[in-house]
Amino acid sequence: MQTALAKYHAANLPELMERINRNSIGMDDYLDRFFNLNETTQNYPPYNLVHLSETLSRLEIALAGFKSKEVKVYTQTGKLFVEGKKEDKETDAKFIHKGLAQRSFTRQWTLADDTEVRSVSFEDGLLSVELGKVIPEHHQRKDWF
Repeated sequence: MQTALAKYHAANLPELMERINRNSIGMDDYLDRFFNLNETTQNYPPYNLVHLSETLSRLEIALAGFKSKEVKVYTQTGKLFVEGKKEDKETDAKFIHKGLAQRSFTRQWTLADDTEVRSVSFEDGLLSVELGKVIPEHHQRKDWF
């Protein structure tokens, strides 16, 4: 049995994307970010996503050289935003090698509808964002005996 999706391959991927876009409402932003091949992958600052349990994860972002007042974390329209604003300092220092990236940045992650930010901490150059899965009461464990 051949499904409708099986007839698509790399050569006609644009046709598949056009059909998906044409038949979806309210998913333009998501699909554009997911399938935009022209967008360069942002890899600064580096981060880890740690699975702690079935309902808890931690996003760890390396922000060496940033002070807590230079970092802003907020959620808006189902997205988690992390911004770092470095002030340009005038310096007379002459660098032989400058390998520490300390530039301003904005990173964003789309949060699932059942995910919420539980806490945010910044210590020793590491920003930690605790993410929890919201489990509706009717799906939570109930002990009867």
